[in-house]
Amino acid sequence: MPAYVVFIREQSIDQTELQLYSELAPTGLAGHSAKPLAMYGAYQVLEGPDIEGLAILEFPTFEEAQAWYFSPAYQTALKHRLRGGRYRGVIVDSLQGS
Repeated sequence: MPAYVVFIREQSIDQTELQLYSELAPTGLAGHSAKPLAMYGAYQVLEGPDIEGLAILEFPTFEEAQAWYFSPAYQTALKHRLRGGRYRGVIVDSLQGS
């Protein structure tokens, strides 16, 4: 059943680090079946505090999403994203197959 990785950027801190992340992150996707569904496009906050943007990636399974996130290639990119801003990130299963 598909799973989704959702990143919510709450606050940018260092644009240089975010730029490094944007250059390295695609390499981390190599060999993983990820489908970008939303990438920091237009949004409207309906509840809670404002955000700066969000991204949603679809993976075939929860385990594949975990494998991508914890892969050495993505972990190399991740350190730059975490230095560059405050984020929330989650992996969530879909309802399909329930």
